[in-house]
Amino acid sequence: MPDSKKAAEFRAELRDWLAENCPEGVRDGAEPNVETTPWGSSSIELDDDSRIWLERMAGRGFTVPTWPVEYGGAGLDRDLYPVLIEELKRINARTPLTGRGVNYIGPTILELGTDEQKARWLPGIARGEGGWAMGYSEPGAGSDLASLACRAELDGDHYLINGRKVWTSDAMDCDYIFILARTDPDAPQHLGISLILVDMHQSGVQVSPIRLLSGASPFNETVFENAIASANDVIGGVNNGWTVGKRLLQFERSTHAGINTSGSQGGRASSNMLPEQLRPYLSDQPALRRALVKHQMAFAAQRLTQQRVIEETAANAPGFASSAVKLSNALITQAGDELLIDALGTQGVGWDGDFLASELAATRTWLKQKSLTIAGGTMEVQKNIIAKRVLGLPD
Repeated sequence: MPDSKKAAEFRAELRDWLAENCPEGVRDGAEPNVETTPWGSSSIELDDDSRIWLERMAGRGFTVPTWPVEYGGAGLDRDLYPVLIEELKRINARTPLTGRGVNYIGPTILELGTDEQKARWLPGIARGEGGWAMGYSEPGAGSDLASLACRAELDGDHYLINGRKVWTSDAMDCDYIFILARTDPDAPQHLGISLILVDMHQSGVQVSPIRLLSGASPFNETVFENAIASANDVIGGVNNGWTVGKRLLQFERSTHAGINTSGSQGGRASSNMLPEQLRPYLSDQPALRRALVKHQMAFAAQRLTQQRVIEETAANAPGFASSAVKLSNALITQAGDELLIDALGTQGVGWDGDFLASELAATRTWLKQKSLTIAGGTMEVQKNIIAKRVLGLPD
């Protein structure tokens, strides 16, 4: 579909601005190759090009393009947002900012926070000032999240928080954490819970890394011992955390699905390298060729579904369809990993020693991405949501 006059004018102006302002070092394939897009952590130092790119994009509101201008966004409507993404893709520009700030808690504050909370938190999030962790799961409360035991007791103008959270991704490098805590222990299980913002730079917050099957430690256990949080930093109202927390999960799942239009990365999937990785093994393995073709068909269908959901979704307001896109993306990605490991044979099960770097990377990626059907809501939870909320099936 051709651009409207407004979109065409925006595209032309944007193309000129990007040509002048996007550093070569933040374009895919350029040197230095920054593997991780900035996500706001104050403990991670950015290279010069990434820092300049973040500052320039934030100055235009393009780190959170659909947010209102007064909160650090560009106020783009749903007709202009895709133009921005297309132009960033055209020059292979990396996303200037990602993470739980612009993708999870930011949109939640924008939708459910008070005017004071929006003014206090959103502009900093849009500029990438502080990395965020997510404190939901506990040792005894995973999929049964309503049974959480972490408590927040009001003491004057602040809360004292005690308890522990697990699987708090990147918590060792985070500046803030949003948590679900029980603020009324006498209320029914799904009530009496609040979503609270907590500064992690205090003695009452302790983080311990958890080593995973892949050898990496991105997840952590986070313990709160009389940690302090302002009473003004309860989002969506005291004891309304179950409703607020579920809304935030929709933003999380839409991010995993690549359909969150809050930030400047919506719909920008990583390149599909599987055909190139499998090329050396295809000539004498017809079964592998058939499996690859089938996988690529599923991959293409998933990407088309992703784009359809983006177009159907009002800016920064994902719905239940995000669960379907998130789950299909996870399953197709894992299937691709399995194809590659099968093709590598014994070279695909190495951990160290006489293996190529690409073979070791394939093994670790295969192990790491087992978490895709757990992180952001388990496969079983997503299937329940799809059955009830998308397909309308009875309990």
